[in-house]
Amino acid sequence: MRPPHPARRQSGFTLIEIAIVLVIIGLLLGGILKGQELITQGRIRNVANDFQSVTAAINLYQDRYRALPGDDAGAATRWTSTTSGNGNGIFDGAYNTACTSASTSEDCLFWHHLRLAGLVGGANTDRTQAVNAVQGRTGIQNGGLGLVGPIVCSNNLPAKIAQAIDAQFDDGNATTGTVRGETITSLTATLTATAPTANYEDNGTNIYVVCKTP
Repeated sequence: MRPPHPARRQSGFTLIEIAIVLVIIGLLLGGILKGQELITQGRIRNVANDFQSVTAAINLYQDRYRALPGDDAGAATRWTSTTSGNGNGIFDGAYNTACTSASTSEDCLFWHHLRLAGLVGGANTDRTQAVNAVQGRTGIQNGGLGLVGPIVCSNNLPAKIAQAIDAQFDDGNATTGTVRGETITSLTATLTATAPTANYEDNGTNIYVVCKTP
């Protein structure tokens, strides 16, 4: 009969090995969180730049042609490839209209006129809205959220980005000032005419449209 085998020592992690693993996990998590924060900050900068660029383009167009892009009654005379607006100083249509190359509403002509003038990027046949850093729509319309006159709006913004944009240009409050925001359920949701009643809430699910007077 064989003698019994000596008891085998059970293998396992030492405290040092566990500590090293925990440090590595911490570094990985820290890197992921830092990377996400950098992405968010980059998107905030891009959306803010969109607002500034559109405002600058409107001002340059008015200075050059004495008209609002999209509303310009002389656009078709200047560029035979486009359609003129009615020249009443008011943008017809909604900021988030699904524009196509054949669209003739002023909110779509706005982008066409700016591209023909070389004031924003894109093909000179393109009448679609600009797409923001979070795949939302950026556009212009007349009034909304209690703001009067032309307003520039950008949607599909998470709460953190929406509030940061508001704070950069205004007071950081969705319900007051020259920059305001409200929650939306889709990219084509109609903009409320009256001032919002709820401030930004970062609950992980809220998506906003933010509008600003140029």
